[in-house]
Amino acid sequence: MLSQRPPPTVYPDPIETGFVQSLKRLPWVMLVIMLLLGGIGVLALYSAAGGSWSPWSWKHLIRLAAGFVLMVMVASVPIRFYQRFAFPGWLLAVLVLVLVEFIGSGSGVQRWISVGGFNLQPSEPAKLAVIMLLAAWFNDMNPDMIRYLRSYVPVLAIVLIPFGLVLAQPDLGTAIMLLGAAAAVVFIAGIPSWMIGVVIASILLAVPVIWAQLYQYQKDRILVFLNPGADQLGAGYQIIQSKIALGSGGFLGKGYLQGSQSRLNYLPEKQTDFVFTMIGEEFGFLGCSFIIGLYALLIFQMIRTGLSLSLNFSRMVVIGVATMLFFYVFVNVGMVTGVLPVVGAPLPLISYGGTALMTVFIGMGLIISAIMHDEGRR
Repeated sequence: MLSQRPPPTVYPDPIETGFVQSLKRLPWVMLVIMLLLGGIGVLALYSAAGGSWSPWSWKHLIRLAAGFVLMVMVASVPIRFYQRFAFPGWLLAVLVLVLVEFIGSGSGVQRWISVGGFNLQPSEPAKLAVIMLLAAWFNDMNPDMIRYLRSYVPVLAIVLIPFGLVLAQPDLGTAIMLLGAAAAVVFIAGIPSWMIGVVIASILLAVPVIWAQLYQYQKDRILVFLNPGADQLGAGYQIIQSKIALGSGGFLGKGYLQGSQSRLNYLPEKQTDFVFTMIGEEFGFLGCSFIIGLYALLIFQMIRTGLSLSLNFSRMVVIGVATMLFFYVFVNVGMVTGVLPVVGAPLPLISYGGTALMTVFIGMGLIISAIMHDEGRR
């Protein structure tokens, strides 16, 4: 009787196995949500132009594709590389913000630098630079030192230098969002509760000083926020028209391409800061709730993922990026609904604009890099 030979042992291809494992570790829920929001942005900008791809929709589509490529490039680099070069990145961001003071452009402000026909807003990537350097600083800090006040002197410099430069442009909205993202990183790092109380008290005591330093148009926006009817044809015009458009949308909206406030150009900046209002007019409360739900799920996934990472630096970066995205959404939606004063704040992935969009994609690339190169997930 012939003996049967055992079947040959088949070893899996290590390259194929590694590729499959990498695909499994990708944050697919986050990526799908980003694609959905980007697609909503393309459709919204098509409607904002009265049913035309020009001038905004096709450019937004191209920028989404470019942002995706940029995200992949950022994600392919190990997260520890960004940790090593956090300070040079922050220093470059500060230098560019200083440069804005000399060659910046804008309508009554200095916020953009024109490069090869493109307008770059340095205050947007500066938020990421602050998050990265704060995360690197706290990651290298001795855990015992976090209780001492002197350990936070460099933190103040890291945050307040770019904050002051952004505030001088002037861009109060972006400056506040920068502070918010920085505060999230400091909180995750483990700042003592008594220090949090001191910071809050200091901010409250500084309110009169801050008010005195505001530009008149910024004061007008805050006063109009408190009483929109005080200047209906001036500073209060935007928020009044925004509320009219949102209210007219009702529960289900007027229908795609049927928004009268936007089609008749009563709604200002419908392609940028007030795109959420236009969507509310066309798709109503249901459409607005769907978009807010997508953002809430995206931010929740970011925070949950960040808290599960083993590397402290990665954890703080992911939480910082999630907080940055939260402030984008919170400030924009609060602004167009009258809950907050009107400031320049785009709706991430939906509003027309280049620098803020690329900043979000870079931030997402950092999150993917943190996930893919986290030792605890191997």
